[in-house]
Amino acid sequence: MRRFALGVEYDGSEFSGWQRLNRRGEPERRNEPTVQAALEKALSFVAGSPVDVVCAGRTDAGVHASAQVVHFDGPAGRDPRGWVLGTSSQLPPSVCVRWCVPVADDFNARFSARARRYRYSILNRQVRPALHRQYLAWERRPLDVDAMHRAAQALVGDHDFSAFRTVHCQAPHARRQLHEISVVRSGEVVAIEVQANAFLHHMVRNIVGSLLPVGRGDQREDWIAELLTGRDRAVAGPTAPSAGLVFLGPRYPAQWGLPVEVELHEAMS
Repeated sequence: MRRFALGVEYDGSEFSGWQRLNRRGEPERRNEPTVQAALEKALSFVAGSPVDVVCAGRTDAGVHASAQVVHFDGPAGRDPRGWVLGTSSQLPPSVCVRWCVPVADDFNARFSARARRYRYSILNRQVRPALHRQYLAWERRPLDVDAMHRAAQALVGDHDFSAFRTVHCQAPHARRQLHEISVVRSGEVVAIEVQANAFLHHMVRNIVGSLLPVGRGDQREDWIAELLTGRDRAVAGPTAPSAGLVFLGPRYPAQWGLPVEVELHEAMS
């Protein structure tokens, strides 16, 4: 047996999330497909025996990923190209394996990651999207992107993010190290990109939901800092829709030999 790391891309629109098990740890229902279940079924077909995977970060229903990373142990005789092509051929059209890299036995897709990165995209115009609607949230009122970016900088650093975690979050504590966050506009699309050592349940979507009132002019820029220090989820903004969120992937030290897209930036190492 040999350990492999995979880069997985998926459109989360048709799935109830990444995780194979529901919140009670029970097997998923037949009418609730998950990305993990689809991937494990495809890998097991290629391997000729059951395969379990460990992912870098679970995503919710409707959330997409451009570079989810998983690891699994499979037959050593199959080369990376065989895993990529064989597994992708068994996956639904909304999921594919982009790359496969043999890794050391102590590599762990979750625990070896030093950071995770997300992008949230908002179509900012008066008319809702028709094209690419599954990848965009929609805001009809004009957004002050500069104000949103300035307000968001209060979140950078090591903080208690209780104001931005869902009540269903199972993490033992709300302290996270947020490395960087940016808000930029490209035409009609506003993109919020954020990187942290780890994220709480709905943390990115709750941050976005609180930045939107700042962008609309309904809240002051320093409101975000007040929410952070207040630690009260009840007074923060609503949870933004899942459709605009893409998991750009985890970040690993260069020692693991993974593709550049998931390599940790030197400033974060």
